[in-house]
Amino acid sequence: MIWRKIEKRLEAFYKANGRYALLVDGARQVGKTYSIEEFGRTHYDSVVKIDFVQRPGAVNLFRDVEDESEVLMRISAFTDTPMIPGRTLVFFDEVQKCPEVITFIKYLVKEAGHYHYILSGSLLGIELKNIRSVPVGTMDEVRMYPLDFEEFVLAVGGNQELVNAARTGWESRRPVAKVLHDRLMRFFRLYLVVGGMPAAVQRYIDTKDIRQVLSEQQAILVEYRKDISQYDEDNSLRIRMVFERLAPELNKKNKRFYADSLPECGRFERLEDEFVWLTEAGVAIPAFNVSEPKLPLRLAEKPNFFKLFMNDVGLLAAMYMNGIQVRILNGEAEMNFGAVYENVIAQELTAHGFRPTYYTSRIHGEIDFVVEYNGRVLPIEVKCGKDYARHRALSRIMGIVDYGIREAIVFDRDALRVVNNIFYAPIYMMMFLKSDNLPDQMIYEV
Repeated sequence: MIWRKIEKRLEAFYKANGRYALLVDGARQVGKTYSIEEFGRTHYDSVVKIDFVQRPGAVNLFRDVEDESEVLMRISAFTDTPMIPGRTLVFFDEVQKCPEVITFIKYLVKEAGHYHYILSGSLLGIELKNIRSVPVGTMDEVRMYPLDFEEFVLAVGGNQELVNAARTGWESRRPVAKVLHDRLMRFFRLYLVVGGMPAAVQRYIDTKDIRQVLSEQQAILVEYRKDISQYDEDNSLRIRMVFERLAPELNKKNKRFYADSLPECGRFERLEDEFVWLTEAGVAIPAFNVSEPKLPLRLAEKPNFFKLFMNDVGLLAAMYMNGIQVRILNGEAEMNFGAVYENVIAQELTAHGFRPTYYTSRIHGEIDFVVEYNGRVLPIEVKCGKDYARHRALSRIMGIVDYGIREAIVFDRDALRVVNNIFYAPIYMMMFLKSDNLPDQMIYEV
């Protein structure tokens, strides 16, 4: 069984004892259904699962309803599973096929709150406006991503002691022992190839065969391509064109996505809906350019200038189709790892609550990522070679007093060290960079 961090959110939902419903969304194949089913199996006496894909007729449970009280009666009649008040989880899966279920969540939770309710679905085709219209207090939402690096290490043979040793180094700014560093770097190179899709990770655990892992990844990519055709028939060809250009565009020197690289498109405005669709579907991760590395970064974003990363670095490697997996695992020094290194950082930042952006200037140069961290701008550089100490752009912007940048991080392949206010960290320590969390209480009195 692969441990996932969402288990903490599911435990919190269980302790709430039915006070709200939980919506778990995310891209296809990130492990939503499996995690929820395992949670239901271990915490409830019975689980009523209604899958709107496997049982299309279930959508009629929520249509032509004259009285809200009918809904629970229809659900009870629809299933053969006993519904035990207080001990039954009702799990609505693939809700993008039946957005009407969202309309009745308030009633099911507040008026017929004898059971616990979890909803799940791919972002592909979900009517987000309907979901966002749910009253606050009725439904909480959590997004799932592919396994992050920490989850991956624990899944494929690492242990908590290894992770804790690295965390101690991160917090104390001291390098870990070389034997541990080397082991974590081997896990990291494996992560670049296998990625975080649970099916691919499980295939590796079962077989240790990278060819079989690649076969699993190709199957997922086929499913993504089918979803593109299925969920947006009018624009599917253009979405598919953007999707297929993800890997080639990232392989360019500046990794920026240019709309004019697509035939008959030319301008970004003609493809804006396609980019939005891929990012809302969780298939792609955007990193927008900011005009200045100053807070708040969101206001400085330039929507027409961005990099577009794959949602999973293993799928990105699978899209290259040139034997890149063996070269990555061998750690070939002459290989340009830039695209996969930046992709894995974008993926990790997103999973940890950041909104990745980057900065570029004709005067200063380019910074790979800038994020808001501890109330300040944190520049992040990603280095895959031995030139990690060369970062002119970083040095320039850190010398500008108006930006107020106190520290920067350079992720690379070498051991940890600190030089002045630049923190050089082994790239596997990206797993410890977490977004600021609000305190449990924010009490303010005048």
